Amino acid sequence: MWRFQFGRVLGYAGLGGLAAASMQGLGWLTVQSAALRPVWTLFHAATFVLGMLLLVKARQPVWLEHAARTVWYRVRALVPGQGGGAPLVIGMLWTFLPCGLLYSALMVAALTGSAPSGAAVMGLFALGTSVSMMAGPWLWLRLKASGNADWGVRVAGLALAVSSAWALWMAFAHDAAPWCTVSG
Repeated sequence: MWRFQFGRVLGYAGLGGLAAASMQGLGWLTVQSAALRPVWTLFHAATFVLGMLLLVKARQPVWLEHAARTVWYRVRALVPGQGGGAPLVIGMLWTFLPCGLLYSALMVAALTGSAPSGAAVMGLFALGTSVSMMAGPWLWLRLKASGNADWGVRVAGLALAVSSAWALWMAFAHDAAPWCTVSG
């Protein structure tokens, strides 16, 4: 179980760092190219809408779940046999599990602005969720049986919507957007 959880932390942190570096690269590109400047705003607007959908509907959109499942099935096929390293590899591949909460946290990591910060966000997310994955499965089953399992998805949607709204607010209200120019 510990090797599996360590693999999750490694996988989540790696993906969080990659997401943040990608977003940072997009920000740099928008400064360098006027044609890409609206992409930054559209990304945050779309992320805000996704967050609101998660908050209101308490489930991820069908197209996103389908895409995530497709990735998961392809990645799951890469797991080696039942050797001692299998739990570590499975934990690392767990990163690609089709989960709205996971991908909402990944969007928050993407908004951090640097690869180390994105990796830290996702590493801490993995550590935090490790508690529930190791000690709380019975609670999850009870919540699911009682119909209250959607609270986690709603909280993730709220976090995603707030993060995106904050980025848009900072861009427009405080001239921190990549397309804002400084007179000089």
